[in-house]
Amino acid sequence: MLDTSTLLIIDDCAADRKIYRRYLLKDPHQSYQIFEADCAEEGLALCQKIRCDVILLDFCLPDMSGLELFDRMQQEIFKTSVPVIMLTGRGDEEVAVQVMKRGALDYLVKHNVTQDVLQLAVRNAIKQSCLQAQLNKTQERQRLIATTALRIRQSLNLEQILNTAVAEVQQLLKCDRVIVYQFAPDTDGKIVASSVESFRTVALCDRVGAEEKAEEQGAGSGGKVPLLCTHPHTRSPIPNPESPIPYIYELGLCNCVSLKEQFNTQANLVVPINLSNNGNPTPKLWGLLIAHQNSGERHWQTDDAQMLNEVSVQLAIAIQQAELLAQTQAALTKEKQLNTFKSQIIATVSHEYRTPLTSILAAASTLAKHSQQLDESKQERFLGIIEQKARYMSKLVDNMLLVNQFELEKPTFKPILLDLLQFFSDLIEQERETTGDRHELIFNITGHTQGFWGDRGLLQQIFINLMSNAIKYSPDGGTVEFHLIGKESEAIFYIQDRGIGIPIRDQENLFQSFSRGSNVDTIPGTGLGLAIAKGCVELHGGDITLSSEVGEGTKVTVSLPKICPMSQLSPSAT
Repeated sequence: MLDTSTLLIIDDCAADRKIYRRYLLKDPHQSYQIFEADCAEEGLALCQKIRCDVILLDFCLPDMSGLELFDRMQQEIFKTSVPVIMLTGRGDEEVAVQVMKRGALDYLVKHNVTQDVLQLAVRNAIKQSCLQAQLNKTQERQRLIATTALRIRQSLNLEQILNTAVAEVQQLLKCDRVIVYQFAPDTDGKIVASSVESFRTVALCDRVGAEEKAEEQGAGSGGKVPLLCTHPHTRSPIPNPESPIPYIYELGLCNCVSLKEQFNTQANLVVPINLSNNGNPTPKLWGLLIAHQNSGERHWQTDDAQMLNEVSVQLAIAIQQAELLAQTQAALTKEKQLNTFKSQIIATVSHEYRTPLTSILAAASTLAKHSQQLDESKQERFLGIIEQKARYMSKLVDNMLLVNQFELEKPTFKPILLDLLQFFSDLIEQERETTGDRHELIFNITGHTQGFWGDRGLLQQIFINLMSNAIKYSPDGGTVEFHLIGKESEAIFYIQDRGIGIPIRDQENLFQSFSRGSNVDTIPGTGLGLAIAKGCVELHGGDITLSSEVGEGTKVTVSLPKICPMSQLSPSAT
């Protein structure tokens, strides 16, 4: 079927108009709807009523010249260029050339016009006009895309980038709604930006473990897809409303629900947001850029899909830049924290080592110089000082290494089946051997404590740090209670002292490394004990809490699941 073009003949000679009409209607390659006018004013009136694809304009008209009429049409009527072919008589060629310089497409000398000449001239005019219109449209599209891309990439904040993108694309496509849907590694994903507020979140698809499962289900999964989508590799529009989205199935996603049904829209246009994949030729599917039309039926054009596709490329670049910045900032923050931590370690070691080293050196020097003059009891006392201070320094080194592990990466977690009653009984007896007569250690047990899985070394760290704190911060002596409570699915223990207590303002930060109460005065310590205990408790999947009053004492409670969650287990433990 031939394309039909609208043609207007403006000529005061009826015989000439009849000839032109006859010639054009015999064109085997083009169909025409022809309108006629015998003067300039009538031609102007018709131009305002109909959309012309081409105009045949006689230079000599009764009410004004063809040149004047051409200028008026350009100024008053045509916002876009309409091809005009000037018809001239003998001697008017020079004037016709002037008209062409002002925008006319071609001119014909009347006495030279034949059927073939006229048909070819009009067809060429229409073809050239179409090409120019397409060029203008492409340039405008590129301008709009460039403007949109510039606005999207003005920020490095991911949330702002996405919100800008949906707003700009909605204006670009003149549609009702635009959203960005982000896939998640272990879940269905979610809508992370919408050009319309209060837009409900829905699941688009479910992730499966293998690509084969998606291929087996294929179109039989019952899921329909948007009215127009694009392939991730070729990025060419696939205007097939009934087949599955290719890129979803290729990447191991299935059960894609119908966007039309989920969003209650008349039409959807979907393109993938693909990020570069560290040199891998297969891109990483980050999410979807989706345009919706809700108000009335809309048939998306290839240009619409191409524009959305090009915007998705720019959006992907902006997303990667934002993610890279976030990663860099996180790395810088982590490095700053580690530098601060290292400085604190150096300062703590320098301070905490000086006093015990001084004591060790003094005791060792005294023994070396005056051992013959010292009786056995004094020698044992000096040796005891050396042993005590050496143990303190050894424990300090262990604590530093353990805290460093928590800061850099979690220590290895190796749970085994433990008899908690026997385990804590042994620890209590060891503690009693090193604790002076001023402190009384009480051990109480209730409930069923069997069937507990835990890491022996980490549990020992929890107990030793909490118990040593209770004893150390009870300088006047007194009782320190250890209560073990066995329940069906968890084990709870708490340590209660009657020491100096902790001010309320200090309690919030006590589980952070190097944090100590403001009332410790000259009591030695590093501020690492509670931080180590908290880290060990969290590796067990448990919880630790503290309650204290100044002058009344402190109670630290630890609750641990009897069977650790699988997510807590290290590869070596499983």
